[in-house]
Amino acid sequence: MLAKYAGRCGACGGDIRPGDELESSGSGRSRAWVHAACAGAPALIPVPGDAEPALVPASSAAAAKPSRARRPRPPAMEAPEGAVEVYTDGACSGTPGPGGWAWAIDRERFASGSEPSTTNQRMEIRAALEAVKALDGPLVVVSDSAYVVNCFRDGWWRNWRTRGWVTSTKSPVANRDLWEPLVDLVEQRGDVVFHWVKGHSGHPMNDLVDELAVAAKIAQS
Repeated sequence: MLAKYAGRCGACGGDIRPGDELESSGSGRSRAWVHAACAGAPALIPVPGDAEPALVPASSAAAAKPSRARRPRPPAMEAPEGAVEVYTDGACSGTPGPGGWAWAIDRERFASGSEPSTTNQRMEIRAALEAVKALDGPLVVVSDSAYVVNCFRDGWWRNWRTRGWVTSTKSPVANRDLWEPLVDLVEQRGDVVFHWVKGHSGHPMNDLVDELAVAAKIAQS
């Protein structure tokens, strides 16, 4: 299903945005909504009671007490020597709706584009794909999408590929048409890593690509 509200993923702890693909994970008191890509991982943010799993608001997720020890997260991916940082972002109005994507190295080197009917999640992946396609040499792709960053930092793509591009719950991997070429490019190059940045936190480059993606989206509306 698609998220209607912002919240926190019960598996990876990353942000859930409206329009993100979600799946139910766990059972009983540990049932929670998680990113579709996180399905099958132990829930870190339990939902009290045995009712249908509910999306935990981001404000309360931080205060929720986990029912089990939090799995240690892999360390940040090590940047290749001489790597250039490229910032990426996606934006969308509605699910689906007009959307935009953007990447930027600085205020002189950037690109953006749009689609008439898409999702925020697809625009986040598209932004990363367009950056990797356009830029040569070692790269650090900096995104505020935990979905994008964790796919590579945590190696989700390896399990997706091994299972024939289905999740651990046997559902087709969402957005495979974008994930597969991005994964192939990153694997072939061997000089691309992904780092996470908190969105809307005043980071000048994250703010820039957000503005570019929103402008592209508006132009498509």
